[in-house]
Amino acid sequence: MANQTTSDLPEVIATDAAEVNTEVGHGGAPTHNEPELFGLAPFQIVSISMLVLLVFAFFGAKVHKTIAGGLDSKIAAIKEQLEEAKQLRAEAEVLRKEYADKIAGAEKDAEAMLENAQHEADAILEKAEADSKAMVERRKRMAEDKIAAAEREAVEDVRNRAVAAATGASRKLIAEKHDAEADKALADKLIAGI
Repeated sequence: MANQTTSDLPEVIATDAAEVNTEVGHGGAPTHNEPELFGLAPFQIVSISMLVLLVFAFFGAKVHKTIAGGLDSKIAAIKEQLEEAKQLRAEAEVLRKEYADKIAGAEKDAEAMLENAQHEADAILEKAEADSKAMVERRKRMAEDKIAAAEREAVEDVRNRAVAAATGASRKLIAEKHDAEADKALADKLIAGI
């Protein structure tokens, strides 16, 4: 590689941040200056960073324990709420089943009440029909009795009128055709019959 010319080598552009040392080190190679931060070498920066990380981890562990404790308490509260929710759900299921049973019982009771009401209505209707038939029969008998009584009264009235008319006619006939002698003979006949 000694035969290479400077035109074959890659061109290096220097910046303000990096300085190229033209001193010759071991074997004729140029030496390189290490970058520095606040006057510290890279291994020192790494050591300080590790120390800061360890200090943060040590003191941060206490913060972590506080955060973890807070989270643990929240987790416990959430678990308690979940248990309470499960218990409430179980109670709600029991209540739902109880009300479903009550509704089913109420429906059966309503059906029984409806059936009883139907039977009572049928019985009332039958009784009303029987009562109305009995009332019609009573009224019919009463009307027949009234008609019979009216007929009897009419017959009695006709008889009485007939008797009165016959009596009146007899008197008139007797008065016209009987004289005092016929009356005396009739009276004697009656007396003799006694």
